[in-house]
Amino acid sequence: MHCAKNAKLDACDGAEGTYSSKTDDSPMSKSVLDRRFCIAPMIDWSDTHARFFWRLLSANALLYTEMITTGALLRGDTERFLRFDPSEHPVALQLGGSNPADLARCAKLAAQWQYDEVNLNCGCPSDRVQNGAFGACLMAQPALVADCIKAMQDACSLPVTVKHRIGIDDLDSYDHMARFVETIAAIGCTTFIAHARKAWLKGLSPKENRDLPPLRYAEVYRLKQEFPELTIVINGGIHTLDECEEHLRHVDGVMLGRAAYHDPYLLGDVDHRLFGAATSKPNRSEIIERLIPYIEREMQRGATLHHITRHVLGLYQREPGARSFRRILSEGAPRKGATLEVLHRAIAAVEARNLVAEI
Repeated sequence: MHCAKNAKLDACDGAEGTYSSKTDDSPMSKSVLDRRFCIAPMIDWSDTHARFFWRLLSANALLYTEMITTGALLRGDTERFLRFDPSEHPVALQLGGSNPADLARCAKLAAQWQYDEVNLNCGCPSDRVQNGAFGACLMAQPALVADCIKAMQDACSLPVTVKHRIGIDDLDSYDHMARFVETIAAIGCTTFIAHARKAWLKGLSPKENRDLPPLRYAEVYRLKQEFPELTIVINGGIHTLDECEEHLRHVDGVMLGRAAYHDPYLLGDVDHRLFGAATSKPNRSEIIERLIPYIEREMQRGATLHHITRHVLGLYQREPGARSFRRILSEGAPRKGATLEVLHRAIAAVEARNLVAEI
Protein backbone atom coordinates (compact mmCIF):
# COMPACT_ATOMS: atom_id res chain seq x y z
CA MET A 1 0.00 0.00 0.00
CA HIS A 2 1.22 3.42 -0.83
CA CYS A 3 -0.86 6.53 0.43
CA ALA A 4 0.83 9.93 2.72
CA LYS A 5 0.54 10.64 6.29
CA ASN A 6 1.19 14.23 7.18
CA ALA A 7 -0.57 15.59 4.15
CA LYS A 8 -1.21 19.30 4.04
CA LEU A 9 -4.94 18.88 3.48
CA ASP A 10 -6.41 22.00 5.00
CA ALA A 11 -10.14 22.55 4.95
CA CYS A 12 -9.78 26.27 4.47
CA ASP A 13 -7.09 28.72 3.53
CA GLY A 14 -7.12 31.58 6.01
CA ALA A 15 -10.90 31.36 6.33
CA GLU A 16 -12.78 32.88 9.21
CA GLY A 17 -16.20 31.26 9.21
CA THR A 18 -19.10 32.14 11.47
CA TYR A 19 -20.03 28.79 13.00
CA SER A 20 -19.12 27.81 16.53
CA SER A 21 -18.99 24.30 17.92
CA LYS A 22 -22.34 22.89 19.03
CA THR A 23 -23.42 19.57 20.47
CA ASP A 24 -26.62 19.06 18.48
CA ASP A 25 -26.79 17.55 15.02
CA SER A 26 -27.35 19.58 11.88
CA PRO A 27 -30.96 20.46 11.10
CA MET A 28 -30.45 19.16 7.58
CA SER A 29 -29.41 15.74 8.87
CA LYS A 30 -32.91 15.09 10.15
CA SER A 31 -34.24 14.86 6.61
CA VAL A 32 -33.07 13.02 3.52
CA LEU A 33 -30.45 14.99 1.60
CA ASP A 34 -31.09 15.52 -2.10
CA ARG A 35 -27.89 14.40 -3.79
CA ARG A 36 -29.07 15.03 -7.34
CA PHE A 37 -26.23 17.52 -7.89
CA CYS A 38 -23.05 17.71 -5.80
CA ILE A 39 -19.81 19.66 -6.00
CA ALA A 40 -16.83 17.44 -5.30
CA PRO A 41 -14.30 17.69 -2.49
CA MET A 42 -11.23 19.28 -4.10
CA ILE A 43 -7.99 19.72 -2.17
CA ASP A 44 -6.88 23.37 -2.09
CA TRP A 45 -10.05 24.45 -3.90
CA SER A 46 -13.30 23.63 -2.10
CA ASP A 47 -12.63 25.69 1.02
CA THR A 48 -15.31 27.67 2.82
CA HIS A 49 -14.81 30.74 0.58
CA ALA A 50 -15.37 28.72 -2.58
CA ARG A 51 -18.43 27.07 -1.08
CA PHE A 52 -19.95 30.42 -0.07
CA PHE A 53 -19.45 31.62 -3.66
CA TRP A 54 -21.00 28.47 -5.14
CA ARG A 55 -23.99 28.78 -2.85
CA LEU A 56 -24.71 32.20 -4.40
CA LEU A 57 -25.18 30.37 -7.71
CA SER A 58 -27.15 27.34 -6.54
CA ALA A 59 -29.34 26.96 -3.47
CA ASN A 60 -29.71 23.20 -3.88
CA ALA A 61 -26.29 21.78 -4.76
CA LEU A 62 -24.79 19.59 -2.03
CA LEU A 63 -21.34 21.00 -1.27
CA TYR A 64 -18.34 19.05 0.03
CA THR A 65 -15.33 20.24 1.98
CA GLU A 66 -11.81 19.42 0.99
CA MET A 67 -10.63 16.09 2.34
CA ILE A 68 -9.47 16.64 5.92
CA THR A 69 -7.31 13.97 7.51
CA THR A 70 -8.23 12.64 10.92
CA GLY A 71 -4.76 13.49 12.19
CA ALA A 72 -5.03 17.11 11.08
CA LEU A 73 -8.48 17.43 12.63
CA LEU A 74 -7.69 15.75 15.95
CA ARG A 75 -4.24 17.21 16.48
CA GLY A 76 -4.55 20.54 14.68
CA ASP A 77 -6.68 23.67 14.83
CA THR A 78 -10.15 22.12 14.83
CA GLU A 79 -11.95 25.41 14.48
CA ARG A 80 -9.84 26.42 11.49
CA PHE A 81 -10.65 23.18 9.72
CA LEU A 82 -14.35 22.96 10.51
CA ARG A 83 -15.82 26.47 10.60
CA PHE A 84 -18.05 27.47 7.73
CA ASP A 85 -20.75 29.96 6.88
CA PRO A 86 -24.33 28.83 7.68
CA SER A 87 -25.40 29.72 4.13
CA GLU A 88 -23.33 26.78 2.87
CA HIS A 89 -25.97 24.25 3.97
CA PRO A 90 -26.35 21.57 2.78
CA VAL A 91 -22.64 20.86 3.24
CA ALA A 92 -20.78 17.59 3.83
CA LEU A 93 -17.49 17.02 5.61
CA GLN A 94 -15.12 14.64 3.85
CA LEU A 95 -12.62 12.77 6.01
CA GLY A 96 -9.43 10.93 5.15
CA GLY A 97 -8.36 8.17 7.51
CA SER A 98 -8.48 4.46 8.23
CA ASN A 99 -8.54 4.20 12.02
CA PRO A 100 -12.12 3.53 13.16
CA ALA A 101 -11.68 5.19 16.55
CA ASP A 102 -10.18 8.35 15.05
CA LEU A 103 -12.87 8.50 12.36
CA ALA A 104 -15.55 8.10 15.04
CA ARG A 105 -14.16 11.09 16.95
CA CYS A 106 -14.12 13.15 13.76
CA ALA A 107 -17.67 12.11 12.84
CA LYS A 108 -18.78 13.29 16.26
CA LEU A 109 -17.10 16.62 15.58
CA ALA A 110 -18.91 16.83 12.23
CA ALA A 111 -22.22 16.54 14.06
CA GLN A 112 -21.19 19.07 16.70
CA TRP A 113 -20.28 21.57 14.00
CA GLN A 114 -23.62 20.93 12.28
CA TYR A 115 -22.47 19.44 8.99
CA ASP A 116 -25.21 17.66 7.05
CA GLU A 117 -23.22 14.55 6.10
CA VAL A 118 -19.85 12.99 6.80
CA ASN A 119 -18.08 11.22 3.95
CA LEU A 120 -15.13 8.80 3.96
CA ASN A 121 -12.61 9.20 1.15
CA CYS A 122 -11.80 5.86 -0.48
CA GLY A 123 -10.80 7.34 -3.82
CA CYS A 124 -7.85 9.72 -3.49
CA PRO A 125 -4.83 8.22 -5.33
CA SER A 126 -2.26 10.75 -4.10
CA ASP A 127 1.14 9.53 -2.92
CA ARG A 128 0.64 11.96 -0.03
CA VAL A 129 -2.10 9.77 1.42
CA GLN A 130 -0.94 6.31 0.43
CA ASN A 131 1.64 6.01 3.23
CA GLY A 132 -1.20 6.66 5.67
CA ALA A 133 -3.12 3.68 4.25
CA PHE A 134 -6.24 5.60 3.35
CA GLY A 135 -7.83 7.08 0.25
CA ALA A 136 -8.06 4.81 -2.80
CA CYS A 137 -5.94 2.08 -1.19
CA LEU A 138 -8.87 1.34 1.12
CA MET A 139 -10.66 -0.27 -1.81
CA ALA A 140 -8.44 -3.28 -1.20
CA GLN A 141 -9.80 -3.55 2.37
CA PRO A 142 -13.61 -3.46 2.31
CA ALA A 143 -13.88 -5.07 5.75
CA LEU A 144 -11.78 -2.29 7.27
CA VAL A 145 -13.89 0.34 5.50
CA ALA A 146 -17.02 -1.31 6.90
CA ASP A 147 -15.51 -1.12 10.41
CA CYS A 148 -14.71 2.57 9.85
CA ILE A 149 -18.21 3.38 8.62
CA LYS A 150 -19.80 1.49 11.52
CA ALA A 151 -17.69 3.42 14.02
CA MET A 152 -18.68 6.71 12.40
CA GLN A 153 -22.36 5.75 12.37
CA ASP A 154 -22.24 4.83 16.05
CA ALA A 155 -20.64 8.19 16.87
CA CYS A 156 -23.22 10.46 15.23
CA SER A 157 -26.65 10.54 13.65
CA LEU A 158 -25.48 12.18 10.43
CA PRO A 159 -25.63 10.28 7.13
CA VAL A 160 -22.26 8.54 6.68
CA THR A 161 -21.30 8.02 3.03
CA VAL A 162 -18.40 6.69 0.96
CA LYS A 163 -16.63 8.16 -2.08
CA HIS A 164 -14.66 5.55 -4.00
CA ARG A 165 -13.18 4.59 -7.36
CA ILE A 166 -14.45 1.77 -9.55
CA GLY A 167 -11.20 -0.04 -8.80
CA ILE A 168 -7.47 0.23 -8.11
CA ASP A 169 -4.49 -1.29 -9.87
CA ASP A 170 -5.36 -4.91 -10.74
CA LEU A 171 -8.41 -4.92 -8.46
CA ASP A 172 -10.46 -3.26 -11.15
CA SER A 173 -13.24 -5.67 -12.08
CA TYR A 174 -16.89 -4.77 -11.65
CA ASP A 175 -17.26 -7.73 -9.30
CA HIS A 176 -14.58 -6.34 -6.98
CA MET A 177 -16.35 -2.98 -6.80
CA ALA A 178 -19.70 -4.68 -6.21
CA ARG A 179 -18.25 -6.74 -3.34
CA PHE A 180 -16.71 -3.57 -1.88
CA VAL A 181 -20.08 -1.80 -1.96
CA GLU A 182 -22.00 -4.85 -0.74
CA THR A 183 -19.69 -5.30 2.26
CA ILE A 184 -20.12 -1.71 3.37
CA ALA A 185 -23.85 -1.55 2.60
CA ALA A 186 -24.32 -4.55 4.92
CA ILE A 187 -23.63 -2.36 7.95
CA GLY A 188 -26.19 0.25 6.89
CA CYS A 189 -24.32 2.64 4.60
CA THR A 190 -26.78 3.62 1.87
CA THR A 191 -24.94 6.25 -0.23
CA PHE A 192 -21.95 5.63 -2.50
CA ILE A 193 -20.26 8.22 -4.71
CA ALA A 194 -18.41 6.40 -7.47
CA HIS A 195 -15.65 8.04 -9.49
CA ALA A 196 -16.02 6.16 -12.78
CA ARG A 197 -12.28 5.68 -13.30
CA LYS A 198 -10.00 3.18 -11.67
CA ALA A 199 -6.93 4.52 -9.90
CA TRP A 200 -3.42 3.37 -10.67
CA LEU A 201 -1.62 3.70 -7.34
CA LYS A 202 1.66 2.60 -8.90
CA GLY A 203 2.91 4.61 -11.84
CA LEU A 204 0.44 7.46 -12.31
CA SER A 205 0.41 10.86 -10.61
CA PRO A 206 -2.79 12.20 -9.02
CA LYS A 207 -3.26 14.48 -12.03
CA GLU A 208 -2.83 11.56 -14.45
CA ASN A 209 -5.29 9.53 -12.38
CA ARG A 210 -7.90 12.23 -12.97
CA ASP A 211 -7.56 11.96 -16.75
CA LEU A 212 -5.81 8.86 -18.07
CA PRO A 213 -7.72 5.81 -16.82
CA PRO A 214 -10.74 5.45 -19.11
CA LEU A 215 -14.18 6.39 -17.86
CA ARG A 216 -16.44 3.38 -17.29
CA TYR A 217 -19.83 4.91 -16.63
CA ALA A 218 -21.67 1.70 -17.53
CA GLU A 219 -20.24 0.00 -14.43
CA VAL A 220 -21.65 2.70 -12.17
CA TYR A 221 -25.02 2.39 -13.92
CA ARG A 222 -24.87 -1.35 -13.34
CA LEU A 223 -24.15 -0.76 -9.65
CA LYS A 224 -27.42 1.15 -9.39
CA GLN A 225 -29.28 -1.56 -11.28
CA GLU A 226 -27.98 -4.31 -9.00
CA PHE A 227 -28.35 -2.29 -5.78
CA PRO A 228 -31.54 -0.30 -6.43
CA GLU A 229 -32.04 0.35 -2.72
CA LEU A 230 -28.78 2.33 -2.53
CA THR A 231 -28.22 5.95 -3.49
CA ILE A 232 -25.57 5.96 -6.22
CA VAL A 233 -23.89 9.22 -7.26
CA ILE A 234 -21.63 9.30 -10.31
CA ASN A 235 -18.44 11.35 -10.60
CA GLY A 236 -15.67 11.77 -13.15
CA GLY A 237 -15.34 13.55 -16.49
CA ILE A 238 -18.69 15.35 -16.30
CA HIS A 239 -18.59 18.87 -17.74
CA THR A 240 -22.08 20.05 -18.65
CA LEU A 241 -25.62 20.00 -17.33
CA ASP A 242 -26.68 18.13 -20.48
CA GLU A 243 -24.34 15.34 -19.39
CA CYS A 244 -25.74 15.55 -15.86
CA GLU A 245 -29.27 15.06 -17.16
CA GLU A 246 -28.17 12.01 -19.14
CA HIS A 247 -26.46 10.44 -16.11
CA LEU A 248 -29.54 11.10 -13.96
CA ARG A 249 -31.47 8.73 -16.22
CA HIS A 250 -29.33 5.93 -14.74
CA VAL A 251 -28.23 6.99 -11.24
CA ASP A 252 -29.48 9.09 -8.33
CA GLY A 253 -27.01 11.94 -8.45
CA VAL A 254 -24.08 13.53 -10.24
CA MET A 255 -20.95 15.12 -8.80
CA LEU A 256 -18.93 17.75 -10.65
CA GLY A 257 -15.45 18.84 -9.69
CA ARG A 258 -13.10 20.79 -11.93
CA ALA A 259 -15.85 21.80 -14.38
CA ALA A 260 -17.77 23.53 -11.60
CA TYR A 261 -14.62 25.22 -10.34
CA HIS A 262 -13.33 26.51 -13.67
CA ASP A 263 -16.73 27.45 -15.11
CA PRO A 264 -18.81 28.27 -12.01
CA TYR A 265 -21.53 30.15 -13.85
CA LEU A 266 -22.93 26.83 -15.07
CA LEU A 267 -24.11 26.38 -11.47
CA GLY A 268 -26.61 29.16 -12.04
CA ASP A 269 -28.77 26.78 -14.10
CA VAL A 270 -28.59 23.84 -11.68
CA ASP A 271 -31.62 24.71 -9.53
CA HIS A 272 -33.94 25.20 -12.48
CA ARG A 273 -32.74 22.37 -14.72
CA LEU A 274 -31.96 19.63 -12.20
CA PHE A 275 -34.16 20.47 -9.22
CA GLY A 276 -37.14 22.00 -11.05
CA ALA A 277 -36.97 25.24 -9.07
CA ALA A 278 -38.94 28.18 -10.46
CA THR A 279 -35.96 30.50 -10.25
CA SER A 280 -34.16 32.56 -12.85
CA LYS A 281 -30.42 32.38 -13.34
CA PRO A 282 -28.68 35.19 -11.43
CA ASN A 283 -26.54 37.45 -13.57
CA ARG A 284 -22.83 37.70 -12.88
CA SER A 285 -22.91 41.26 -11.56
CA GLU A 286 -25.56 40.24 -9.00
CA ILE A 287 -23.34 37.42 -7.81
CA ILE A 288 -20.40 39.79 -7.31
CA GLU A 289 -22.62 42.32 -5.48
CA ARG A 290 -23.73 39.59 -3.08
CA LEU A 291 -20.16 38.39 -2.63
CA ILE A 292 -18.69 41.79 -1.72
CA PRO A 293 -20.18 42.04 1.82
CA TYR A 294 -18.80 38.57 2.53
CA ILE A 295 -15.35 39.61 1.31
CA GLU A 296 -15.46 42.72 3.49
CA ARG A 297 -16.44 40.66 6.52
CA GLU A 298 -13.82 37.98 5.95
CA MET A 299 -11.03 40.50 5.35
CA GLN A 300 -11.89 42.13 8.67
CA ARG A 301 -11.36 38.71 10.26
CA GLY A 302 -7.95 38.23 8.69
CA ALA A 303 -8.53 36.69 5.27
CA THR A 304 -6.80 38.29 2.29
CA LEU A 305 -8.55 39.34 -0.89
CA HIS A 306 -6.78 36.58 -2.79
CA HIS A 307 -8.07 33.89 -0.42
CA ILE A 308 -11.54 34.59 -1.80
CA THR A 309 -11.17 36.01 -5.31
CA ARG A 310 -9.01 33.11 -6.49
CA HIS A 311 -12.23 31.09 -6.59
CA VAL A 312 -14.13 33.50 -8.87
CA LEU A 313 -11.61 33.74 -11.72
CA GLY A 314 -13.80 31.63 -14.02
CA LEU A 315 -17.04 33.53 -13.41
CA TYR A 316 -16.88 35.37 -16.76
CA GLN A 317 -15.74 32.34 -18.77
CA ARG A 318 -16.36 32.91 -22.50
CA GLU A 319 -17.64 36.46 -21.91
CA PRO A 320 -16.02 39.59 -23.40
CA GLY A 321 -13.48 40.85 -20.90
CA ALA A 322 -13.01 37.50 -19.17
CA ARG A 323 -9.26 37.52 -19.77
CA SER A 324 -8.89 41.04 -18.33
CA PHE A 325 -10.99 40.05 -15.32
CA ARG A 326 -8.74 37.07 -14.60
CA ARG A 327 -5.53 39.02 -15.20
CA ILE A 328 -6.42 41.91 -12.91
CA LEU A 329 -7.46 39.59 -10.09
CA SER A 330 -4.55 37.18 -10.58
CA GLU A 331 -1.98 39.97 -10.54
CA GLY A 332 -3.54 42.35 -8.05
CA ALA A 333 -5.31 40.27 -5.40
CA PRO A 334 -2.21 38.38 -4.12
CA ARG A 335 -0.31 41.62 -3.48
CA LYS A 336 0.20 42.59 0.12
CA GLY A 337 -2.51 44.97 1.30
CA ALA A 338 -4.74 44.37 -1.73
CA THR A 339 -8.23 45.81 -1.21
CA LEU A 340 -11.62 45.51 -2.89
CA GLU A 341 -10.43 48.19 -5.32
CA VAL A 342 -8.76 45.36 -7.26
CA LEU A 343 -12.07 43.54 -7.65
CA HIS A 344 -13.84 46.75 -8.68
CA ARG A 345 -11.18 47.31 -11.37
CA ALA A 346 -11.65 43.77 -12.64
CA ILE A 347 -15.42 44.25 -12.86
CA ALA A 348 -14.98 47.61 -14.61
CA ALA A 349 -12.78 45.93 -17.23
CA VAL A 350 -15.51 43.38 -17.97
CA GLU A 351 -18.21 46.03 -18.14
CA ALA A 352 -16.12 48.13 -20.53
CA ARG A 353 -15.59 45.17 -22.86
CA ASN A 354 -19.29 44.29 -22.74
CA LEU A 355 -20.19 47.88 -23.62
CA VAL A 356 -17.87 47.77 -26.62
CA ALA A 357 -19.36 44.42 -27.66
CA GLU A 358 -22.89 45.84 -27.51
CA ILE A 359 -21.92 48.85 -29.63
